[in-house]
Amino acid sequence: MGAQCGGEVVVELRADVLWVTINRPKRRNALNAQVVEAIGKAVGAAENLEGCRAIVLTGAGDDAFCAGADLQKQTEGFAFAVDYSDPTHYLVNLFRSMLACRLPIIARVNGHVMAGGFGLLCACDMAVASAHVLMGTPETKIGLIPMMIYPFMQRVVPVRKLTEMCITGEPFTAQEALDLGIVNYVVEKPELDDKMEWLLGRILNKSPTAIRLGKQAFKAMQDMGIDQGLEFAQAMVPSMASTQDAKEGLAAFREKRLPVWTGR
Repeated sequence: MGAQCGGEVVVELRADVLWVTINRPKRRNALNAQVVEAIGKAVGAAENLEGCRAIVLTGAGDDAFCAGADLQKQTEGFAFAVDYSDPTHYLVNLFRSMLACRLPIIARVNGHVMAGGFGLLCACDMAVASAHVLMGTPETKIGLIPMMIYPFMQRVVPVRKLTEMCITGEPFTAQEALDLGIVNYVVEKPELDDKMEWLLGRILNKSPTAIRLGKQAFKAMQDMGIDQGLEFAQAMVPSMASTQDAKEGLAAFREKRLPVWTGR
């Protein structure tokens, strides 16, 4: 399966993985309304694609993963204009699609990540970054603050570093992002795709049912108090244990063989 959404987002199902590539390298893969809507549409449809087990989000070229909103295209009204009759911003719609998705979303961070692009990175479940990458939220340099991406940032970035990042707007390196737990792995540029394949391999040989239900449960428990979370977890365990994948996994363990997952 291969498709292009307006030429600016390329969506391709490669084996069991849906690759979503922002294809605006001359604009540093900056976001406009069409790009955001195309990414959200791809993410929203992924769970219904037969055989799809994970999503990779990346940018075209080596220069930028995503530079945030396209500030040179104000006539599109992307960055700041709001329709007050329907005030939901399209970036919020995309983030909600990513939050609702029960497939693992992995960021392949091929280049620099700024502003709204950093929000996309934080909204993903995992990330592999090239060592040359710089990241940041430079909004204060143009009189703004990273508002819409903050809810995801605060779930990923330690609070004092988050405050410094948002107020100073200064960039930091991929290695610093690794040290802070913002990304999972940092590798040299030529090794990026090999590391991505390695990580995807460690995902795709596991139970799709466990991953899907686990993501759903983890998202629910994030906003619960600890006692409420424990109550929720103990109710979920017997439900998960009743799935075909759980029964197959236990049988394979007892029989000392590899499990055959059905995703049910």
